[in-house]
Amino acid sequence: MNIYDFSMQKADGNYQPLSDYRGKAVLIVNTASKCGFTKQFAGLEALYKKYQNNGFVILAFPCNQFLRQDPGTNEEIQTFCKTNFGVTFPVFAKIDVRGKTQNPLYNYLTKESGDQFKGAIKWNFTKFLIDREGNLVRRYAPPVTPEEIMPDIESLVG
Repeated sequence: MNIYDFSMQKADGNYQPLSDYRGKAVLIVNTASKCGFTKQFAGLEALYKKYQNNGFVILAFPCNQFLRQDPGTNEEIQTFCKTNFGVTFPVFAKIDVRGKTQNPLYNYLTKESGDQFKGAIKWNFTKFLIDREGNLVRRYAPPVTPEEIMPDIESLVG
């Protein structure tokens, strides 16, 4: 099992199979619009622009489970990300990343992907780096900045 086994709801309500990203290095991030780490959107967009032509993509999954820091609708979240940070990478529909209503992708990332990656999502902007074969290779805590992840991305995209 890997990320290609999942389809995720986009902000427009349609579903996109993650297998569409086969062959790319992927950074999966649970985001929020009203969090102290929200400014990481700028660094994430810079990473995306720098490496997208080398087979890299960021997939953002808004979540409102941490002090209700992303209360807006999917449309409002899209507008916020584009207007305030110029985000061009995919920002999917809002999901739950923990608890009884945890999205299956996050169940896989936090429970089934390997012992070194296990553990509940504790806050917004937890990041997962996926290799070109769809396998999880690294998990980053929320305070780890996009700039700090750059060497790991370079090792995957050359």
